Amino acid sequence: MENSTEVVSFVLSAYGNIGNLKYLYFIIILLWYSSICATNTILIVVIYMDRGLHEPMYILLSHLFMNEISASMSLYPLLLSQMFSDTHEVTLPWCFLQMFSFYIFSCVELCSLTAMAYDRYVCICYPLHYNVVMSNGRVVKIILLVWIYSFTNYMFSFSFVLPLKFCGNVIDKVFCHQQLVIKLACSVSALTSISDLFFGFMCVVLPFSLILVSYFKILWVCLFVSKESKQKVLTTCTPQIVSLSNIFVGATFHFVGSSLNVHHLPDNLRIFLSIYLHILQPMITPFMYGLHLPKIRQSCKRLLFGGK
Repeated sequence: MENSTEVVSFVLSAYGNIGNLKYLYFIIILLWYSSICATNTILIVVIYMDRGLHEPMYILLSHLFMNEISASMSLYPLLLSQMFSDTHEVTLPWCFLQMFSFYIFSCVELCSLTAMAYDRYVCICYPLHYNVVMSNGRVVKIILLVWIYSFTNYMFSFSFVLPLKFCGNVIDKVFCHQQLVIKLACSVSALTSISDLFFGFMCVVLPFSLILVSYFKILWVCLFVSKESKQKVLTTCTPQIVSLSNIFVGATFHFVGSSLNVHHLPDNLRIFLSIYLHILQPMITPFMYGLHLPKIRQSCKRLLFGGK
């Protein structure tokens, strides 16, 4: 128990010994991170500059793009700094800060997708009432509610992690993973485990359930509309379906890597699976919503290349 007070940093052991490959990895990660920031920022600027895009759906999209940039900041700077570290140590405050931002932004993303699913549900199922139900002012309130909801739920879980005393300091990941940090504690109360499950339910299971309800109702309405209307619905809903599918795959990798023994897998593959969601999702989002939606695609061409 006395040793628990001596733990002032964690070792991120999943990096292993990458040797001279660290220079190649650093360049690849830096270019990828820069691309994420650039593509999401361009789309935010396009939506801001084009008054024709100042509609509820695109306000929600710009918020999603901003969250992708913020979520990437919770992972990539640490990855880049650890490339040239020999010990791969991260202090407790920085580890807790990464966990805090990592889980807050993840919750915000799923709640934002829930709001977007509701927006599509109202637009498709109640088109005559859409402008009343989803006014710009109400969308701003929804975004504020998303942040309050995410912050409150994670703070409840995080408040049980902060007082923990640790008897180990090796995390088999390339980032600070809350479940693995909890496993390093000298003793864990039942409330700590329950609070972690509570956060998972409130920020993963509940949003997914609400999204499924929205899309089930949308699909039900599609059974009674024309082929042209079905095509229009498919065009507007496909990006979110792709995003949700990718999040589901990433969450599965995240859960398997944290709960099961995957040490028989190659180190590079284990690292990729552990950060799969934060590698692909921030890039999938701008390309699916930016290039797939005709209105944003046309606006990008007009503002960036002077087209009509």
